Amino acid sequence: MRLEDLNASDDGRLASPSAQRNREAIAEALAEVLPHSGLVLEVGSGTGEHAVHFARAMPHLIWQPSERDNDCLRSISAWEAVEAQANVRQPLYLDVTDAQWPVMAADAVICINMIHIAPWSVAQALLRGASRILPSGGLLCLYGPYRVAGKHTSASNRAFDTHLRAINSEWGVRDLDAVSNEARAFNVELERIFQMPANNLIAILRKSAG
Repeated sequence: MRLEDLNASDDGRLASPSAQRNREAIAEALAEVLPHSGLVLEVGSGTGEHAVHFARAMPHLIWQPSERDNDCLRSISAWEAVEAQANVRQPLYLDVTDAQWPVMAADAVICINMIHIAPWSVAQALLRGASRILPSGGLLCLYGPYRVAGKHTSASNRAFDTHLRAINSEWGVRDLDAVSNEARAFNVELERIFQMPANNLIAILRKSAG
């Protein structure tokens, strides 16, 4: 997500066309797997549109948005003020590479469209941090484009990957096997994959007892 791609309101809200397109489909998939109660931490909440939409769609859960970008933190707060959802908390500053996160425990962690626009070390930090705060059986849900078995799932994803790597050589569409193998080192196992619109996936990973 680039701030120049977003629409801005006078009250500080940022609007992402992609978030508006994908929020319904993501919410439907998450509703199938998330627990019936508890706290869900969203890492990299962006504009905040997903958080308020999910809070409205799944009122039985408490939603904790987080971000490291100050403009996005202001946008999340502004969306919360407009939507006034009682089950969504004020956003927290969270950098996944920090040794300690501001949330000590969560029943589930979700992260949307982040690990392909960050170095691989950020994906590793996300997996490490999520494992640290999740209970045994807790879920980590990752949405975005992926390569599967080393291959792109569409020509558009291949072009997107080339575009990302031209911006930053450390970015790029991640291979799902590489993510799964890395997660296993933190006692998190790939359990299920949702095929999503626009050649995206949701990877559902579960924290094991080990």
